[in-house]
Amino acid sequence: MDEEQRDMKAHKAYYNMLHFVSEAQHGIPKLCLSGSITKEIVDEEDTYDYLPGKRYFICKDHENDGLHFRQPWVMGMQEEVVNLKVRVNGHEKLLRECKTLKDSM
Repeated sequence: MDEEQRDMKAHKAYYNMLHFVSEAQHGIPKLCLSGSITKEIVDEEDTYDYLPGKRYFICKDHENDGLHFRQPWVMGMQEEVVNLKVRVNGHEKLLRECKTLKDSM
């Protein structure tokens, strides 16, 4: 039973780490959870006549175990643009509130 519990806890820790990796992949990743720097690569195998291949943000120590980043470039850029839009809207709202406060004085 003790061996079974240790095995179960190890599996739970592994699945928790997979969940953390999947939740951490928002925007442009700077660091992988392993501590390695992410870099931008072009997959040459996905080359068409007019497209140079797919771009990815990938951990420099990437292994196919699910614990390292390999995120499509388009998804990272799209999420980064959405985050920037939210920030700009927040700043715009703050500027409007400052203007109305200034006008009311």
